Amino acid sequence: MQKLMDWLEKYLVPIATKIGSIPWLVALRDGFISTMPITMAGSLATLINALLVTFPTEWKWMGFVNSGFVQGVVAIDGIVSTGSLSIFAVFFAAMWGYHLAKNYGVDGLSGSLVSLAAFLMSTNNTVTLALADKLPKSAVTAFTNAGATASESSVTLNSAFSVGNLGSAALFSAMIFGAIAVVVYIFLMKKDITIKMPDTVPPAVSKAFTALIPGIAALYVVAIINWAFTKGTGQFFGDWLSQTIQAPLLHAGQSAGMVILVSLLVQIFWFFGIHGPNVLGPVLESIWGTSQIANITAFQNHADLPYKWVRGSFDAYVWFGGSGGTIVLLLAILLFSKRADEKAVSKLAFAPGLFNINEPVMFGLPIVLNAIYFVPFIIAPVLNTIIAYFVTMAGWVGPVKVAVPWITPPILNAFMATLDWRAAVLALVNMVIAFFIWVPFVQMSNRVFAKEEAANNSQL
Repeated sequence: MQKLMDWLEKYLVPIATKIGSIPWLVALRDGFISTMPITMAGSLATLINALLVTFPTEWKWMGFVNSGFVQGVVAIDGIVSTGSLSIFAVFFAAMWGYHLAKNYGVDGLSGSLVSLAAFLMSTNNTVTLALADKLPKSAVTAFTNAGATASESSVTLNSAFSVGNLGSAALFSAMIFGAIAVVVYIFLMKKDITIKMPDTVPPAVSKAFTALIPGIAALYVVAIINWAFTKGTGQFFGDWLSQTIQAPLLHAGQSAGMVILVSLLVQIFWFFGIHGPNVLGPVLESIWGTSQIANITAFQNHADLPYKWVRGSFDAYVWFGGSGGTIVLLLAILLFSKRADEKAVSKLAFAPGLFNINEPVMFGLPIVLNAIYFVPFIIAPVLNTIIAYFVTMAGWVGPVKVAVPWITPPILNAFMATLDWRAAVLALVNMVIAFFIWVPFVQMSNRVFAKEEAANNSQL
């Protein structure tokens, strides 16, 4: 066991520390975190509609569903959804550019605007409307004369963005083109290729002029890339990225191997005192966070959910009480431990643990670098992940379709995220399994502590 811990500390911990300090990865993580108000607003609208429409419809309460009050709330929720999750990539592009520029020491607001503009320049700005009925020739002619491309069965509008091209399906386009533009902007700012203004000019005006040359150059670089790609392939670069990179990567994120590996790495990093979800935040958010946004959007539109395992699945079934499922460890200590020190820490840490804040137990007990608790801290979450993954993939519980705040208590988190009572049962089952994995090691800790105390007393 000690050899394994030494090997992990020698080879894995330095890698995790390095990853956690790379500015662009930190910016990617913070970009997703910064969009949380938007995500939560859209998810709240989804949750309210489910409570007022989805469940009552299943219970045949159609009078309630069709009431003026409910229909009014549904309409308001639709407006909230359209302005939040439906165009999520727009908000992410802005926040991604802001944090990327800021982390490299240049103006974050200008970086935000450059990233957003680069994303929109790379997005398909044509909208094709399929028609149920054939258009008469006179209507086709009228649309064509107005600048649209029309046939008997469809109308294509130019210089218009489809909401579908601004949502989660466009996140990788926002990441890549936002990064290209902001990197060019940062490079020119660092080289001081800027317009110099006199000291008498107000700071806000001076800052805007300073960003002119780098900002213009960055956008022209992105424009040239997109023009060349479209010229050569006849396809928008953003569409190509979504189809050939984002879609396969999100599909790979549904594999058992990737899900279990991430769960394992989070625990290993945490054991050495490194915040696992923060280090792996770029991976968690760009793959499973993107999948979650797609699920929420599909649920709002009454469409089939495209993904079964998403970012919220980890929170619902694995990280109850925080990474490692430590709320059940605290319960095991309170019930079975004879160590006064562990009981004292557990009493203090239990209330925060109910809201998934587990730093008090990680560093207070501690679990970090605690050889006795290494095995259950790794095994319990990984086993919980395996169980929850296969149960979810089998369709025995509904996938996560609502983003809930990470401080939502265990079991309630699972129900609110899936709107499925079976998910709450699965979370409870996983907690019970984890509890019985932890109990023998709590008892082992008692025995080891008793032996150490006896040895110390014999030396007195």
